[in-house]
Amino acid sequence: MTDALKRLSDEGVAIWLDDLSRKRITSGNLAELIDQQHVVGVTTNPSIFQKAISHGDGYEQQLTDLATRKVTVDEAIRMITTADVRDAADILRPVFDATDGQDGRVSIEVDPRLAHRTDATVAEAKQLAWLVDRPNTLIKIPATKAGLPAITEVIGKGISVNVTLIFSLERYREVMDAYLAGLEKAKAAGLDLSLIHSVASFFVSRVDTEIDKRLDTIGTDEAKALKGKAALANARLAYQAYEEVFSSDRWAALDRAHANKQRPLWASTGVKDPAYKDTLYVVDLVAPGTVNTMPEATLDATADHGEVTGNTIAGTYEQARAELDAVAKLGISYDDVVQLLEDEGVEKFEAAWIDLLNSTEAELKRLAPSEG
Repeated sequence: MTDALKRLSDEGVAIWLDDLSRKRITSGNLAELIDQQHVVGVTTNPSIFQKAISHGDGYEQQLTDLATRKVTVDEAIRMITTADVRDAADILRPVFDATDGQDGRVSIEVDPRLAHRTDATVAEAKQLAWLVDRPNTLIKIPATKAGLPAITEVIGKGISVNVTLIFSLERYREVMDAYLAGLEKAKAAGLDLSLIHSVASFFVSRVDTEIDKRLDTIGTDEAKALKGKAALANARLAYQAYEEVFSSDRWAALDRAHANKQRPLWASTGVKDPAYKDTLYVVDLVAPGTVNTMPEATLDATADHGEVTGNTIAGTYEQARAELDAVAKLGISYDDVVQLLEDEGVEKFEAAWIDLLNSTEAELKRLAPSEG
């Protein structure tokens, strides 16, 4: 084993685990990852909960109690998922305290069926924050057009947010603008800005998956030479945008009020193409002030053979722009790709949530006490 994870942490990359289940909590595995693998945060999403609850153990007693109370399936899922997030937040609380609230965070997502409804997203975010009732929670809001004003509103109420499903550079700038607007609202309301935190989850591997597929269809040597380049280029240009926004005069005014930067979080960092090194979206996206949330397989691969060589984003912006331009010159529309990925991302999370509703409803019926 190398100590690549420690080196990654030393470079200013916060290592978060992209997974949660009750078994991971109760077995001591999460505490072990914090202690031994430099994990300082956890992210969840509807797909993760669907897998954990549908195929995991540890939920039987709570499901039995919920069935006995005859709660609705929506309420049951909220009780189960917030219980897991609350327990994980308690395990991570020492990290939260040691990092002055920056890390030690657990994310929970608003119902994905609300992704295109601003007011409902705000209401759901407030409810989740109240239900979990832990200061080290981040409420996940998707970066849809309807999500942007919701981000501003929720941040303005002093609730910390993980903005998810960001694929495009333009949308990322809109997300940062929504965050700053939220901080300005919070400041006007007299809230303590130092207590408000946010990360912006910029998705990585799915960009290569979609663009590589289109490059394969073109099939020329020029097209094949660009495979595996677009996702890194996109993320690196996102970091450039982050540097610009958080060195602006607008940010300086908030900084003086003790606001926290919204850190870029590299999401979807598990490598999908076996032709690429399995640590690609970790070791090639090293820069200070970032978060990398990894599935356990990627975390293990990085620990085992990741080669962390320092900052791998600095000095790459010109090359990154040239690589995206080269893809565009082959007739692949960047705007088309990122919109497709956003739409698919929302649809996948919504489908996972519906699967979770259906499987949980079946369990509640199975466990319901017989009448009479």
